[in-house]
Formats: sequence, structure tokens, C-alpha cells
Amino acid sequence: MAESQPTAAPQKDERVREMSSLRKALIRPELGAICGTILVFVFFLSIASDSGMFAPEGIFNWGTVSAQFAIIAVGACLLMIAGEFDLSVGSMIGFSGIIIALMSVQWGFPTWFAILVAFALALAIGALNGYLVVKTGLPSFIVTLAFLYILRGLTIFIAIATTRKTIIGGVKDAAEGDPIAWLFGGKVFNWLFVWLADLGVVGKFVAGPKAGQPVVEGIPMLMIWALILIIFGHFLLTRTKFGNWIFASGGDAQAARYVGVPVNRVKISMFMFTAFCATIFATCQVMEFGSAAADRGLLKEFEAIISVVIGGALLTGGYGSVIGAALGALIFGVVQQGLFFAGVESSLFRVFLGVILLLAVILNTYIRRMITGER
Repeated sequence: MAESQPTAAPQKDERVREMSSLRKALIRPELGAICGTILVFVFFLSIASDSGMFAPEGIFNWGTVSAQFAIIAVGACLLMIAGEFDLSVGSMIGFSGIIIALMSVQWGFPTWFAILVAFALALAIGALNGYLVVKTGLPSFIVTLAFLYILRGLTIFIAIATTRKTIIGGVKDAAEGDPIAWLFGGKVFNWLFVWLADLGVVGKFVAGPKAGQPVVEGIPMLMIWALILIIFGHFLLTRTKFGNWIFASGGDAQAARYVGVPVNRVKISMFMFTAFCATIFATCQVMEFGSAAADRGLLKEFEAIISVVIGGALLTGGYGSVIGAALGALIFGVVQQGLFFAGVESSLFRVFLGVILLLAVILNTYIRRMITGER
């Protein structure tokens, strides 16, 4: 009986260039956002540590602002990776909020029904945006810029035509006892903070005239939604076939079509998801303030895009990270509130946005050249 021969070790393919661990780390899309987050926290810990910024109330202040940025940044991130932009996000926020307020306050519909109608309209407009982009071949920048003006003008017209004003209040009263309104405007884990206050944990959760009174009453649903969307977006992008389709659609749409990727369906779905995220933001905002305003969401589309770019996404598509976009949103929230706590002129926040955008684009361009081997 012949002896079995030992299996030969697999030969390395000389055509495949090996990449060092350092190089792999350097081309991670989240790298810039991670470094930026560390630097921002170190900076404000050094200049505003005694201002209350890192006390429970302060943490929830900048945490809430970061959550607002994160909600719209997740949708913008997936769409940018798919190779498209949506400049109508800010107008969608104002439009959805006015629809909810009009239907629940002015026309007397149940709040849950008004919320569902707002989501349905937003998804339909998102689908229309995507359809026009993929069918006409026009740049998404142009199509969504048009919808930025259409939605903003329509929102103001509807508000004035029905109420003769652009701010509609009374939403909290209309939403009282509603079965789903609390999902957007309520707070959860109240019991946890009451328990911490009762324990008197180093005084951190106790304040006010009453002993044991919790400083923080609960976690706003805005934060919960941000966390849900970040987890969902990251899982979709990194653990599913559809996530591979998103990368392929943004990297090289024609090549993706050749291998069977439904590029048009992917892009339309991402436009719809971006509109969905904008409506979540709008609904949370309306429930928090108890009112809707036609000018809400102004410039939010650019803030979302900047968050995504800081997070490492390429403007050309096909590369990016939801975690990076979430860190970009966190940087925004910390800086915006940190300037307030540090007593710095708030207008400098816009200066920061411009500088950080420029630096992020330069860094991302360098990373793209490392990946593609361009000079």
C-alpha cells in the first residue's frame, strides 16, 4: 500500500502584493475621526474641565447635540458610500416637522397617524430623488439641490396658507397619551438615575433642594435612535450582502452592474434611508420642543456631509464607515457645546467646521492615493 505524500504548502501568488499591518491601520476610514475625537476631548478637558462640561448635565448636553448630528450622518454616510449626495436633508427636516404639527394640531388627526404620514411622504420623496438621479443620469448634487428649494418653499407655503404663520405650537398637548409619540420625545431608564440619586453616588447624580433628586431624569429617545441607527448602519454595511452592494455601487457602478449588483435599487434605497433618518430627526425635534417651524433643519445637510467626511468617507464614493461618521458627529457635538462651556464666541464653531472639513478632505485624498497607488 502506497504511503500518502505530505501535502505541499500553498504557494504565495506573486501578483498579490502584501500589505503591512501599519498600512492596513493607516487606510482605515475611522482613523482620522478617532484621532480627532481624542484631540478634541484632550483639548476641552484641559480648558473646560471645571466648567461643568463633563458633569452629568454637561455630558447630556453635548451628547444630545452629537446624537442629532449622528442621526442624519448615518443616512448621509451610506448614501455617500453609494456614490451620491442628498442636499435636501435639511429641508426634509422642516417639511416633516410641519406635516406632523399641521395634521395633529391644526387638522385634529391622532399624532401617531401624523407621524406615519410624515414618514410615508419622506420615503416617497426620497424614492423620487433616487429615481430621478438613476433614470436621468443627472448628478445627485443638482437633483437634490432642486428639492432643497422645492421642499423649503413648499413647507413655508403650506404653513402660511393654513395657519398664517411659520411656527406651529401645541404638539405636546396633542401628543399627550399617544401610543407612539413617546418613542420620539420621551426618556427611558428613568429608574436608573433615580436609583443612582438615592445612592448619592459621590454627589454626581444629586442636586437641588431635595436630597436624592436626580440631575438627569433619563436618556432622551433622540440618543436611543442615534444608537439604533449607528448599530443598524454599521451592521448593514459590514455584515450583509447589501452592504457589499453599497460599496460596489459607489466604487464603480458600471463594473458592479456587470457582476449582477442592482445598482439602481441600491441607490434609490439609500436616498429613501436618508429621508427616513431626516424624518426621525424632525419627529424627535418636534416632540422635544412641542412645536414645528418651517425653517428648521437649515444647513443640516452640510453638517451631515461634514460629519461623514470627517469620519473618513471619500467624496467619490465606495469608501467610508458608519462608525467614523458617528465619531465625526461626536466631534461636532463636543466642539459646539465645548465652546459654550469654555466661554468662547459661538461663531467660531463655523470656523471650526470649515477648517476641519478642509483637513479631512486633504487626509482622505492622501488615503485614497495610498489605496489606489496614484501619485
